[in-house]
Amino acid sequence: MSNHYHLVLYINQPQIDVLSNLEIIERWRKLYKGPDIIQRYINRESLSKEQLALVIETVNEWQHRLADISWYRCCLNEFIARKANREDHCKGRFWEGRFKSQALLDEQALLTCMAYVELNPLRAKMAITPETSEFTSIKQRIEERSAINSRDAKVTEATPKPKLSLKQFLAKDDLKDQIPYRYAEYLYLVDWTERIVREDKRGAIDESLPPILRRLGIDAKYLCEVMQPKANHRFSRALGCQDKLRAYASKLKIGWIKGTYFCGKSFPA
Repeated sequence: MSNHYHLVLYINQPQIDVLSNLEIIERWRKLYKGPDIIQRYINRESLSKEQLALVIETVNEWQHRLADISWYRCCLNEFIARKANREDHCKGRFWEGRFKSQALLDEQALLTCMAYVELNPLRAKMAITPETSEFTSIKQRIEERSAINSRDAKVTEATPKPKLSLKQFLAKDDLKDQIPYRYAEYLYLVDWTERIVREDKRGAIDESLPPILRRLGIDAKYLCEVMQPKANHRFSRALGCQDKLRAYASKLKIGWIKGTYFCGKSFPA
């Protein structure tokens, strides 16, 4: 967007937990140099017990940061701010405030949030269709799929490299490390939602619902309400069905989460 961006993030904690010390260091040093003691550790120099303890403490902290959304956004926002300040020939604070995050507690919430982010440029009148909306994952997925189809059809043009690595949709019955929906289903849902929102048919939704809505028990009218520009003001810390929101509030030891009573029992906030 013109003054902010939206991301749907997945933290692969199991993968982070099994990383070796050298793998953690390699990942962290892609962005930051780190203290000299780390380079000495990589060079297998002789270190005292205290120095080794310092290395382990540093690596453990880096491992924690690899799963920390705050650190991820800090790294990304710093890069954007520095680039913007260079372009504007200025210094100082770039972002107005700290980022906001919401936990996605179930499949319904994940699907709704993904579609909401994809359709953001359309609601803001910055694009006409999902495939023409710049800086969205759905545009990248469509372009990559078209390139693959062209390659399979023996077209001579080289397949463009992905702009960034996106989490893949379900290709087989194995759910390991995949988004639990099929690409065609998701594409159909985004297209259907875009047409409903654009034509403002919330009160007269036809019966040709995407099958994924029926399978996940998502109410179509509530889904379209959530897709409206100011709908996200109704929620704060998390998105999910009522039962999941109440359980999350209990986990956080708070009595209530904003948005609990707006959503239905099977509809994501």
